[in-house]
Amino acid sequence: MSKILVVDDEKDVIELLKFLLEKDGYTVVTAYNGRDAIKRAAQEIPELILLDVMMPEMDGYAVQTQLMDNPVTESIPIIILTAKGQLRDVFAMSTNVKAYIEKPFDPKTLRTKILESLQPKSK
Repeated sequence: MSKILVVDDEKDVIELLKFLLEKDGYTVVTAYNGRDAIKRAAQEIPELILLDVMMPEMDGYAVQTQLMDNPVTESIPIIILTAKGQLRDVFAMSTNVKAYIEKPFDPKTLRTKILESLQPKSK
């Protein structure tokens, strides 16, 4: 099954997402800050990234920008997970951002968005 990189600075959120995703059969790789997320994405080449916005060292905007600037990671789809509802418009123009989910999230909605984001692109 697909590999998903989960990026969040809150350990409880990462543990919950890891539990839910592994239960669904996904391989989960984690990062607790933006700098680590960029390294892990380039090393692991996940099929999807779940990305928090508000993090120390480097926020989700900077992470997303750097991922788009790297040919190795530019096409990896991203689902934004954040408590900041007003930030949706900032990511709206990004082609690799496939969904935006506010915390606290509904696991069923998250599963649906993950499945949609992992669907092959139709031509």
